[in-house]
Amino acid sequence: MERRAAKQAAKKAALQTSDGVRRIQKTARAGENTFKAAKAAVEAAAKTVQSMIAALGAAGAVMVLLLVIIVGIIGGAAFSGSSESSEALSQEVLSYTSTIQKYANQYGIPEYVSVIQAIMMQESGGRGTDPMQSSECPYNTRYSNSPNAIQDADYSIQYSIQVGIQYYADCLKEAGCTSPQDMDKLKLSLQGYNYGNGYITWAIRKYGGYSAENALQFSNEQAASHGWSAYGDPEYVPHVLRYYSSGGLFASLFGGNGQIVSVALTQLGNEGGQKFWSWYGFDSHVAWCACFASWCGDQAGLIENGKMPKFSLCDDGIAWFQNKGKWKSRGYSPAPGTLIFFDWNGDGTSDHVGIVEKTEGSTVYTVEGNSSDAVNQRSYV
Repeated sequence: MERRAAKQAAKKAALQTSDGVRRIQKTARAGENTFKAAKAAVEAAAKTVQSMIAALGAAGAVMVLLLVIIVGIIGGAAFSGSSESSEALSQEVLSYTSTIQKYANQYGIPEYVSVIQAIMMQESGGRGTDPMQSSECPYNTRYSNSPNAIQDADYSIQYSIQVGIQYYADCLKEAGCTSPQDMDKLKLSLQGYNYGNGYITWAIRKYGGYSAENALQFSNEQAASHGWSAYGDPEYVPHVLRYYSSGGLFASLFGGNGQIVSVALTQLGNEGGQKFWSWYGFDSHVAWCACFASWCGDQAGLIENGKMPKFSLCDDGIAWFQNKGKWKSRGYSPAPGTLIFFDWNGDGTSDHVGIVEKTEGSTVYTVEGNSSDAVNQRSYV
């Protein structure tokens, strides 16, 4: 974690962290030691940030240290985000989040967790033994490639998710989609998941990509060629997108789990941060919390789309948000996908940055790089 030594008069304050509680300890020359713990409480419901003041006195001198939490917002002014989500995910879908993250990471698409959740929601609502409805996918080699063939209750759910995600990774590649923020190619990949990725090559060759009109045309042509009354769901894209939050501020303010959070969670346990500080361009180990936040934002497409900056110093990140008019100071209740900056020493200079995972009551949960030189989850009460 990044630190700056706070020097006041002839005394030194050493700041340590332990699970969200910061203890401030001062050693006085006169032999009298006193300390008082300082906490910061971020009130999600009341939308207030409370600071406790640690007053330390010796030889007539009083030193006051404040823990101030300052927040920069990803995504712009309220109601300007890019989310198309309007309906909530079911508890069944949410219960599979860790499994989705596991296989999304395995198949190289960790930033698409929210998309996969939306697909599952449309396919099954997270219910049944084949929640991704992946029995007809070519990667299903354990069961018949016929509808609803994955039926083994003890094994099939995880298998369904694995097969579905592996196939969707192919759809993304075929569509040329490199970011969940690229909505045109994302829509193409989604319709391909429903029709089979033969639709993707057909749509690109004939029309340059997805449209609602060519999705209907493809359905009608396939139904006619097979002698069926219908083929797939020509409105699959809007059906999926009603459950999808693309990580803009609108989604964050109203509880959407932004892509940056999904990406950050896949990196838990990384130690040393070389992946992040070397990506930024450093040749050796540096304080890397901002490099981590920037890397996650890049993977989520937020830097490319101008939603957040690439920064290695916390103060540079703050300056960018302030210059863009996207800054909130104390009194703001941070939502998932928000960057949260910390000023441990109360000197007006930010020392650390994390990504808000969620808030529950007065507790803020974060994912942070360079937290004990690793990617860790933290909470602040």
